[in-house]
Amino acid sequence: MKLCMMARNPELYSHRRLIEAAEARGHTLDIVNTLRVTMNITSRRPALYYNGEKLPKYDAVIPRIGASVTFYGLAVLRQFELMGVYPLNESVAIGRSRDKLRSMQLLAEAGVGLPVTAFAHDPKQTDQVIEMVGGAPVVIKLLEGTQGIGVVLAETHNSARSVIEAFRGANVNILVQEFIKEAGNSDIRVIVVGGRVVAAMERSGAAGDFRSNLHRGGSSRSIKISPEERSTAVRSAKRLGLNVAGVDLLRSNHGPVVMEVNSSPGLEGIEKATGVDVADKIIKLIEKNALPGKSKTSNKG
Repeated sequence: MKLCMMARNPELYSHRRLIEAAEARGHTLDIVNTLRVTMNITSRRPALYYNGEKLPKYDAVIPRIGASVTFYGLAVLRQFELMGVYPLNESVAIGRSRDKLRSMQLLAEAGVGLPVTAFAHDPKQTDQVIEMVGGAPVVIKLLEGTQGIGVVLAETHNSARSVIEAFRGANVNILVQEFIKEAGNSDIRVIVVGGRVVAAMERSGAAGDFRSNLHRGGSSRSIKISPEERSTAVRSAKRLGLNVAGVDLLRSNHGPVVMEVNSSPGLEGIEKATGVDVADKIIKLIEKNALPGKSKTSNKG
């Protein structure tokens, strides 16, 4: 098969592993810098160009779209879909996952466990928002934040009010969530591929940091998750329409709750912690599904 990966940095561990896995199974995988792709949106003859040259026909595309280029990345991915190329994750599904508010609304609709979350526009409702999630301490998140950036733990009511009012005064959209104290500074990253859990690890934050992101100095270890946690991860990926997802869970007193669903999960932490060849499982999923007409986008956001 002839595969294409949309990625800006070919040297990242995840991208190198996907290339290795594809080539080991006899496929070719080209990497194109998403921002250097040009689209020709001609009726009935859509085309893509890279560095001035027309891209060849691919069997499948692996979108590894950075959060900072989501808008243009999704536009390029939609063009691939118009051309009948199978997307590992569809543009509509990635768009849902990148919108934290929308994704939480969809997960809530599906009955997936979530931390109590509030969202408001009017700064005058700050006190009500804080009380709505159970009072301080609360977690305040930027809607556009990634890898733990833009996540604040406010330990008192007054500090929460100050942070919320500061963000809203700058016209920045935020979510306010209950703080799951019993989870400590740990969470669980579950990788779902093709509707099945293939790997899971526990991530613990650096000393003094309630965030567990490995990019911020956290550590990880392989763990066995419960049937309820497994079901929660699978249902979350399915509701957002993701074929491959990294689902972040917390263990709360009332069961697993989903913090976030990532449409381009990193492979380094999970593969090294668990020893599972996640890249190989992703390529096998593409082999199974990259057939003509398999792109099922329905323009339902």
